[in-house]
Amino acid sequence: MKAVISASRRTDLVAFFPAWLAGVFGGESALVFGPRGGTMRVDLRPASVHTVVLWSKDFSNLLRNAHRIREVLRKYDQLYLLFTVTGLGGTFIEKSVPGPAEALAQLPALVALAGHPKRVSLRFDPVVYWREGSGIKTNLRFFETAAEAAARAGIEDIRISFTQWYGKALRRAATHGFDHVDPEEEGKLEAARSLAETAARWDLRLHSCSQNFLTRVPGIRTSACIDGTLLRELHPRKEEAPAAKDRGQRGECGCTTSIDIGSYAQPCSHGCLYCYANPRTS
Repeated sequence: MKAVISASRRTDLVAFFPAWLAGVFGGESALVFGPRGGTMRVDLRPASVHTVVLWSKDFSNLLRNAHRIREVLRKYDQLYLLFTVTGLGGTFIEKSVPGPAEALAQLPALVALAGHPKRVSLRFDPVVYWREGSGIKTNLRFFETAAEAAARAGIEDIRISFTQWYGKALRRAATHGFDHVDPEEEGKLEAARSLAETAARWDLRLHSCSQNFLTRVPGIRTSACIDGTLLRELHPRKEEAPAAKDRGQRGECGCTTSIDIGSYAQPCSHGCLYCYANPRTS
């Protein structure tokens, strides 16, 4: 069976490594450094690839064909795009991410490039809370703007989660003086109910990414950001895609099997304070 290629959960290859990305897809092979050491050679010949899944907070390099990446990717049967927009771009929390309006303006062109609105999913991920002075702030209210932009572009699926404060993210937040707030579960459920109501107004499907407790809210389903069944349905020849759970992901992750070609040795420069990977934040 052909492989689904993920590029990448580990770093933003589209935004910061477009030359490398164009090179490996152009050469139809990638040497990947694994998260626990070791290397793996990945076959990227079109005859071996079902779908190329691209994850990014800024698809401008793809849209403007930087390093001919857009041309190189045309030889593959299908692109699926996961676009993260939190409304925090350009703030101290995501200091090098495009601003919200600039990011959302990319949506219509991404849908056109993918060839079908179901091949683009918006990730409002994560919802963040922090303390400033005597008050608590959040990006939660930006969801209405993101939902409207997604719906107007024809997109049907939005994926959400709340910040998970891993050890390295906690240390980074402390270093940068970021007074984060992690609400109790009931507070997150209350916020999720508000998100679900907004999504319903725009006829959007809302998916919870690796936080299954959120599916207790009507209208929220478990996310498979990479969904082999959906990719088969969208494939121009309806070819089968891997449909088994990806055992390399977190227990509550609903994604099906894929091969990720990114590496934590390729540090992301978006500078997101909550990041679980190895970003450049200085």
